[in-house]
Amino acid sequence: MTRKHKPLPLLQDVVIEAVAAEGKSLFHVDEHVVFIPFCVPGDVVDVQITRKKHNYMEGVVVQFKAYSDVRAVPTCQHFGVCGGCKWQNLPYEAQLAAKQQQVVDQLTRIGKVELPLVSPILGSVKVLGYRNKLEFGCANKRWYTAEELAALPPRTEDGAGHLNDSAIGFHITGAFDKIYPIEKCWLMDDLQNRIRNEIYRYAVAEQLSFYDIKAQHGLLRSLMMRNSNTGEFMLLVQFHYDAPDDAERAEKLLEHVAQAFPEISSLLYVDNQKGNDTFSDLDLITFRGTDFIYETMEDLKFKVGPKSFYQTNTEQAFHLYDVARRFAALTGSELVYDLYTGTGTIANFIARKAQKVIGIEYVPEAIEDAKVNSAINHIDNTLFYAGDMKNILTDDFIAEHGRPDVIITDPPRAGMHADVVKVILNAAPQRIVYVSCNPATQARDLQLLDAQYRVVQVQPVDMFPHTPHVENVVLLEKK
Repeated sequence: MTRKHKPLPLLQDVVIEAVAAEGKSLFHVDEHVVFIPFCVPGDVVDVQITRKKHNYMEGVVVQFKAYSDVRAVPTCQHFGVCGGCKWQNLPYEAQLAAKQQQVVDQLTRIGKVELPLVSPILGSVKVLGYRNKLEFGCANKRWYTAEELAALPPRTEDGAGHLNDSAIGFHITGAFDKIYPIEKCWLMDDLQNRIRNEIYRYAVAEQLSFYDIKAQHGLLRSLMMRNSNTGEFMLLVQFHYDAPDDAERAEKLLEHVAQAFPEISSLLYVDNQKGNDTFSDLDLITFRGTDFIYETMEDLKFKVGPKSFYQTNTEQAFHLYDVARRFAALTGSELVYDLYTGTGTIANFIARKAQKVIGIEYVPEAIEDAKVNSAINHIDNTLFYAGDMKNILTDDFIAEHGRPDVIITDPPRAGMHADVVKVILNAAPQRIVYVSCNPATQARDLQLLDAQYRVVQVQPVDMFPHTPHVENVVLLEKK
């Protein structure tokens, strides 16, 4: 006998109280807190509860009764569907206030360490067109909103109708095999919109197949675009060759793109036969131009390849690294370890104010870029090593290279491995500058460092307007 579930309630005329984590907002009902997307404080809405737990619920808006006075008009036509910019309906100053509070809350509740006054968040130089990298999926199944589905002609019994379900755009959360088609994304230079839309037009006209992630076939798989403050543009097209003439058809597409968009200085492609879209382990082919572009920061030039990590908000990256350099308080005599160095951006950015900088990074290609970046900037006081941080940064490594005066660490969202924290504590630098893209895991790591270090300064930096993500820089000094 199956157990019947009580229908979840429809809550009417509720008032949104505050901004919550992950781009959601919240209100309270009885003993529950309710989380919903795409609202701002002050909105009056009817909410259908979709999930109920012991002390919280989740829901979706079924009707807006009144809009908040603080609500902003979203710029993007895809807002509320694509899921990328969850806060375009929230004024930018309110976004910054929410991110500031997020940092304070997470460092306080998770870190449980003594904190100084958190400095006011540094807002982004640009709030639109700020990204230098975007990735788009290609699929033979597109996502339809309820309104779009209702407007479609019915399918016939033989399956006809909906003649073109292909799409180039963003993955929809919860629908891994479907792509929502994007006509205009405001996060990057408009050239990426023109390129993407022309590739889609050409592919449909020439009857190129789009990738089916379940069946793992279809020629057109994904696009990755990068641009730089030097005016260069990179496009990487991932194909999946199935038929004998697929390589020829792919090259005809690339030739069309090269002719239509001479602004592309780096046009690359790859035949990816793997079960996922990652290409870090694949050999990429340069169809036209170079296999890299350059970014500049102050008087430095950085080589950025398709596999390179580089902060995706170029202008704001300078302000982030400037905070890190200021916190390091270098005088020219210090040995600095730069952990998770990526392409050596921070290492090279601070090198002229240090005696020596040693960078460590997991991705070998990034380390090769870091060495090149030192060479092209005539920096000769850096050393770079590739490998797993916890395996390289050992007591023997420190004995060989010297005990650091300053450690700068910029780990991925997961934070630092506990073994890395132990080695940092054993290295006992005078100062640690911790750059984080996830204040929650940063707070956890600060708790591990608290036995020997105190937090002296905290500076949040907004790198991603209209999203709930925030970077945070913390300076720790030896107790």
